[in-house]
Amino acid sequence: MLRLGLTAGELAAGGVVEGLRRLASSDQQETVSALLTGANAKRLAKRLSHMRGAAMKLGQLLSLESEHVLPREFAQALAILGDSADTMPVAQLNRLLGREYGKGWHARFETFEYEPVAAASIGQVHHARSLDGRELALKIQYPGVARSIDSDVNNMATLLRLSRILPVEMDISGIVAEAKRQLRQEADYLQEADYLERYRRLVADEPRFRVPQVHRDLTTRRILAMDYVHGQPLTSLAGPDIPQRRRDRVGASLYHLLFRELFEFRVMQTDPNFANYLVDEETADIDLLDFGSTVDFSESFADRYRRICRAMLADDMDSVQAVAQEIGYLQQDDPPDHVARIIELLLMICEPLRHRGDYDFGGSDLTARARDAGMDLVFRSGHFRAPPPETIFLHRKLIGSFLLCARIRARADVRSLVVPFLA
Repeated sequence: MLRLGLTAGELAAGGVVEGLRRLASSDQQETVSALLTGANAKRLAKRLSHMRGAAMKLGQLLSLESEHVLPREFAQALAILGDSADTMPVAQLNRLLGREYGKGWHARFETFEYEPVAAASIGQVHHARSLDGRELALKIQYPGVARSIDSDVNNMATLLRLSRILPVEMDISGIVAEAKRQLRQEADYLQEADYLERYRRLVADEPRFRVPQVHRDLTTRRILAMDYVHGQPLTSLAGPDIPQRRRDRVGASLYHLLFRELFEFRVMQTDPNFANYLVDEETADIDLLDFGSTVDFSESFADRYRRICRAMLADDMDSVQAVAQEIGYLQQDDPPDHVARIIELLLMICEPLRHRGDYDFGGSDLTARARDAGMDLVFRSGHFRAPPPETIFLHRKLIGSFLLCARIRARADVRSLVVPFLA
């Protein structure tokens, strides 16, 4: 609460300075609050990275919903929150390991590296080797994160409203409730271990996808022990010396897996963070690392998206509108101009699916077009309705997958990849 209060004060002070600057220069910017500046965006991202936990995670979620919710400067600033959390002091880390493993926990390991290999919103990862020679990645949760989820999310939502970063008229109660539910799941490493083992079985028939094995004897509710993986970061594929065919193979694999998750498995890893994927340098096989944010979809949920995809590929706009209403993107009493805007935005976002032949993610300006159209819808149309809560994490996966492919400049025939799942 104290940190959020300080953040609100900083944002307010930044807004006053910006307001005075505009007054002095006669700079009139329609529909944009003086609070919504690039400098304020950086202040918010910096504070959230220090806070870790649910407040930081909500910032990440909102950054991926930026087409509908956040101004451009804030989406860009919050995008840095993927893996920028402060790490635990050694003394705190030792206390936590002692509480989870018991006194003399060092005796369980041949080596334990105190310098984390990664640090994100919920926990940090350490490289270790057990006494019997197993090379491990230990995902260790920050103390207090699980207890603070409700208060952090509530306080963060209040801050965003009071700072006018979100439109006051927008009802985000559903997003907030869904964020809390998912964060409670992410904070339970025993549940994540279950998802890891389940997902490992689901992709066992495709060697190009690899999931680390869980080590149950060293796993607790706050520590997840799994195989340590040695692949290359996904971002390494963005290098100028990487063959295009390798980038294309990885991009096609990511979208193929997305469609299997939604339409076949009906279970999806919904955190497509760059750090959650490693690539084999020789084979371009993909290691899938983090299953804290995994979601089960009902058959009816998957079927609605199957039908709207079919309708889009067939250019059947009446069916697109009907299914969009079933999903909750539209309401029965929406005016025709709003319906047209929503359908136009849906078609735009699904451009890779509707495109015939290879879609060039690296050369696409789709994210900029979708963002501008979404901001126009939110701030100028008079309809301030948040996306349906149950769609939040699917949106996160869709947006994140596009950004992954854009970053590595992949090309993929997405239409041919989705068609087999629409029968």
